[in-house]
Amino acid sequence: MADPLAEEIVVGGITVKPGERRIIDLPITDLSTHTPMSMPVQVICGRKPGPRLFVCAGLHGDEISGVEIIRRVLKLRALRSLRGTLIAVPIVNVFGFIALSRYLPDRRDLNRSFPGTSQGSLASRLANLFIEEVVAKCTHGIDLHTAAVHRVNYPQIRANLDDPKVSEMASSFGVPVVINASLRAGSLRQAAGQLGVPVIVYEAGEALRFDELSIRAGVKGVARAMRALNMLPAGKQSPRPMDPIIARSSTWVRAPASGVLRASFELGAQVRQDAVLGVISDPFGEREVTVTSPTDGIVIGRTNLPLVYEGDGLFHIVRVEGTQVVAETLDAFIPEEDYAEGLTAELADDPLLS
Repeated sequence: MADPLAEEIVVGGITVKPGERRIIDLPITDLSTHTPMSMPVQVICGRKPGPRLFVCAGLHGDEISGVEIIRRVLKLRALRSLRGTLIAVPIVNVFGFIALSRYLPDRRDLNRSFPGTSQGSLASRLANLFIEEVVAKCTHGIDLHTAAVHRVNYPQIRANLDDPKVSEMASSFGVPVVINASLRAGSLRQAAGQLGVPVIVYEAGEALRFDELSIRAGVKGVARAMRALNMLPAGKQSPRPMDPIIARSSTWVRAPASGVLRASFELGAQVRQDAVLGVISDPFGEREVTVTSPTDGIVIGRTNLPLVYEGDGLFHIVRVEGTQVVAETLDAFIPEEDYAEGLTAELADDPLLS
């Protein structure tokens, strides 16, 4: 029986009452073929009152890991004891998702089009729909992303740490690196912040690929954030997440010359200032140029393409202090080992985890 204090929620004109779980298609527009397009949303309304959290993915259509993260989150058995409401939107930019493209058909970046307007471009209208039907009805949000095409990101949270509510969510997620990222004009984070909805961004993996470590860390992170918001009961085998490394700045190391890159460091590696990150050579190996780190830090992003042009971004490094603390935090981040112990018991017969 639902708690009398639990509230129903209306999304897309459909009322979801406490204890109900509904899939709702939010109409967007028709294709030129007359085929209707809609944004799929699943709403889970808990039997007890609590926060309203949205978890979304696919703002960039080629960033597909978040779709799998949301699928696994929706299988958590702990959702049977949900407090509040979870709104899951696995594919926001359905046009880009179908086309395997970061952008919309009008070549606009959806994550630079918020809050949008119902009378604007396709990107603006889609952004407005998401704001009105999802964000404005929530108290918190988690936005799932990956690196751009041919790049890969180490699991990290990007957030405005000057906002106490955002900072608390970021720390609870349980990934090793949290970056204090300023709000960009037109971004979902900025538009949600203007509505008083704290949002964190999870970045991990690469576009158009599933990375199991990144996916598992994302599922665990969403569950931890929900527990921190008191939306889920505490797990029996859920240790307190590590204290993340807080990074206030980062830098991209760019190719000093064109050629073939041989990288020396992988994601998550600690690097010292002036460390040789890689070597760029011509196809014959007669002309070689070293790529060095401008600072002490951690490699949180890198290119996957060995063929580079002068000026290409090769390594993304966050500046950190305290190498011992960094080492301990990175060593503690092993989602593969505790994933089966902590989350599999809460998943309903997921063949990918067997």
